[in-house]
Amino acid sequence: MSGQPLLSVRGLAKSFGGVRAVDGVSFDLAAGEMLALIGPNGAGKTTCFNMVGGQLAPDAGSVRLGGVELVGLKPEAVWRQGVGRTFQIAETFASLTVRENVQLALLSHARRVLAWWRPARTRFIAEADALLASVGMAGQATRATSVLAYGDVKRVELAIALAHRPRLLLMDEPTAGMAPRERDELMALARRLAREQSIGVLFTEHSMDVVFAHADRILVLARGELIAQGPPALVRDDPRVREVYFGGGTTFSIRPQETSDA
Repeated sequence: MSGQPLLSVRGLAKSFGGVRAVDGVSFDLAAGEMLALIGPNGAGKTTCFNMVGGQLAPDAGSVRLGGVELVGLKPEAVWRQGVGRTFQIAETFASLTVRENVQLALLSHARRVLAWWRPARTRFIAEADALLASVGMAGQATRATSVLAYGDVKRVELAIALAHRPRLLLMDEPTAGMAPRERDELMALARRLAREQSIGVLFTEHSMDVVFAHADRILVLARGELIAQGPPALVRDDPRVREVYFGGGTTFSIRPQETSDA
């Protein structure tokens, strides 16, 4: 990684009842990079992820985005610094149309969310439609979100996150509940948008096919410690990773058709 990192995490630590959930984790993330955070159950992934996003205060350590310290800021202040997030269970308003969901996010970004009465539905239409076009949902703008297939709901959620113009996007289990083809399409889309818009993406994911096909680099946690980091091929062949995470000796191949951008 060359140049100044977008995100710089140093010495991040958190304990619960004497148990060290995260122990001195440090890493960098560049603009436009897809960085996967993986590990076995109880490794500390969620705790680390939530400390980066401001939902959880660390006991020690630093999280700097573009040189600005995020530790100590409230979640809304972290969000205002340019940190977006998608969730394992997609968070959208089922009673609103696809376009209205994105319009509401745009109103929130403009600090006009309290103005969401009927005339406000005429605001940010062009901007909402442009965001929907970027995630392949322009043709479904007027449909109720409640009738969408789950893969399409995840695309809408991504458009909502992009409405806040994030510099850093945190994706928590982005492909959970999706079919294999939907998984690859969503992550290829996220990868393309990250590169086009210079957004750094940090994501957790249980599907190793998704991780090895779409991550530029991988961080591996075990018992709260960062035991390996690097490009997929390096991490895949790391003996400690195979022993601690994959169960000694298991290796993973990267399917060629999934390594290219969509």
